[in-house]
Amino acid sequence: MKKVEAIIRPEKVEAIKFAIDQTGNVNGMTVSQVLGCGLQKGQKTYVRGQAVITTLLPKVSVSFILADEDVNAVIDLILDICQSDECGTGKIFISPIEEVIRIRTREHGQAAIQ
Repeated sequence: MKKVEAIIRPEKVEAIKFAIDQTGNVNGMTVSQVLGCGLQKGQKTYVRGQAVITTLLPKVSVSFILADEDVNAVIDLILDICQSDECGTGKIFISPIEEVIRIRTREHGQAAIQ
């Protein structure tokens, strides 16, 4: 099993949710609002004529716990929806998951994510 975590622009969340629902392979995801900066180094806005540089920009973290065979499909889906040539588009992180336990039924492993 793997954890796929994507830090993306907030306007892409609905498209990701819709596409994930269409696949049928993914049974759940976690979405969190986060703040961050990378190469983009913030954004200049004007408040009452004064330039203000916001260094932490709003992003969304979308996480999935997946069977190994579903990881590449989800990564491709995220890339197809979110990829652009602009700075601040986001990142995808993939981590191994040692164990998953469904609290309600005490199921372990693959059964706990289906």
